[in-house]
Amino acid sequence: MNYNPSIPIFPAGRQIDLSDKPLLDRIFSTLQPRVSELSFAGLYLFRKAHDYRLTMISDSLAILGKGYDGQARFLPPLTGDIRNALGILFGSGMQLYGADEKFADLFLADQGLLVTEDRDSFDYLYHRSDLAELPGNRFHKKKNRINYFTARHNHTVELFTEQFSGGCLELLAEWQRVKGGEESASARLEAEATAEAIVMASCLGLDGVVVLVDERVKAFALGERLNSHTSVCHFEKSDPFMEGISQLVDMEFNRLLFTECKYVNREQDLGEPGLRGAKLSYHPVELVRKFQARRVVL
Repeated sequence: MNYNPSIPIFPAGRQIDLSDKPLLDRIFSTLQPRVSELSFAGLYLFRKAHDYRLTMISDSLAILGKGYDGQARFLPPLTGDIRNALGILFGSGMQLYGADEKFADLFLADQGLLVTEDRDSFDYLYHRSDLAELPGNRFHKKKNRINYFTARHNHTVELFTEQFSGGCLELLAEWQRVKGGEESASARLEAEATAEAIVMASCLGLDGVVVLVDERVKAFALGERLNSHTSVCHFEKSDPFMEGISQLVDMEFNRLLFTECKYVNREQDLGEPGLRGAKLSYHPVELVRKFQARRVVL
């Protein structure tokens, strides 16, 4: 595989750029990732929040970054001699994050590593058809909330296009205003990424839906295909004063988009109790486990 010659040799790195999309798309198409971080759009949109940078370690392409706490870390190396790259990265004192079970089983059995589950980063995986149809008694409360909304508001659902960008940005700004001081640092960074996703959806390959009430955007969701059988919803926002609209936009995202996918990944809860409860209430079929690892200094 031909790499961009502008990607520097470790320990140097450079920020992810739009010109890297073809390369990373090809790599992810081969890897078929299960974790939500591993898509070009996901990396590009959070490049500032996590200081994502590309680096080469011999023939291995790796992504350096940092956590919300500012700690230096790296994602699982993507290509080439993975073991060699891990040895060099761990030797530099950096911590690995975002490794799924398969990667951990293959590469993290070294006795010199401390490997821990990262529950706050587990991705929530659902049957897409469950979220699209809300079948049976398990989803009775969700359907009731949607019915509450539809009985009180004349609305339309549209596929996201550039014409709705302004309305989505207005809704995002209102959502931030209402949240005010309640927003965490991670939520503020996520809102910045959401705004950029709205503006750049087309060139990043994102698809979405919007819910219009009185011709104004009151909810939207944006996502993409993560692998051959799984979509991922990266961003979802709705009017906090309209009960039932968040359940509606989620249902419509899964009903109208990526219908060939069996699963949908709805990312992690970051340890926030309210978000965790909301994600669990949709009955995930699996929590995609992620692991952190660091070298133990004896």
